[in-house]
Amino acid sequence: MFFALWELKDKVLDLLQSEAFYQRLDELCQLPARQVINPLFSFLLSSDEETKWRAVTAMGAVVASLAEKDMESARVVVRRLMWSLNDESGGIGWGAPEAMGEIIASHAGLAKEYANVMISYVRKDGNFLEYEPLQRGAVWGIGRVAQVRLDLVQDALPHLLPYLESADAPLRGLAAWTLGLLGAGGARLHLEALLRDEARISVYLDRRLVRRSVRDLAKEALGLAQK
Repeated sequence: MFFALWELKDKVLDLLQSEAFYQRLDELCQLPARQVINPLFSFLLSSDEETKWRAVTAMGAVVASLAEKDMESARVVVRRLMWSLNDESGGIGWGAPEAMGEIIASHAGLAKEYANVMISYVRKDGNFLEYEPLQRGAVWGIGRVAQVRLDLVQDALPHLLPYLESADAPLRGLAAWTLGLLGAGGARLHLEALLRDEARISVYLDRRLVRRSVRDLAKEALGLAQK
């Protein structure tokens, strides 16, 4: 099966914007993976949040499916995401940390190889991302992995604590959400300090783009930490 570039991009966008997107993910995975990847990369840059996040979800599903057939080709996609976050790439890497987190959450083999790379993006002694929008993506990515493969990202815990005191509200909220998933009892005092934080942020949770307050995310994290 072969599609012209413009035809495939239009088809991928149609799927991403479909009301039945999540029911049609399998349809997306049936398209030629190597052809689908480039349109998905372009939609990670979308100014429409819903389209961007659906591209993140789709990237995870498509690359996981690709890995089952051709592991090396799947690795190439992950490396391409990593390269986009490298200063030498000349780009910014929009959506790359989120896509990496989704891929790692979606495939056990890739998770074992790249979970530590994911953590390195929030480590000051690692591949630390200086730009706040990218930091948000990295923190979300670790949280997404924690939902599925908690043991692989447990080491991120101490490196996430500083984000709870960030001047950036989305970072505070995402750090609270992720630390709750990590069972961060040691972060209790930091999380309690956010119980008066009324800032509202847009966050992609359980495949839904929602508006939540930092306070509510911290409260939920404290509840999870008690279990």
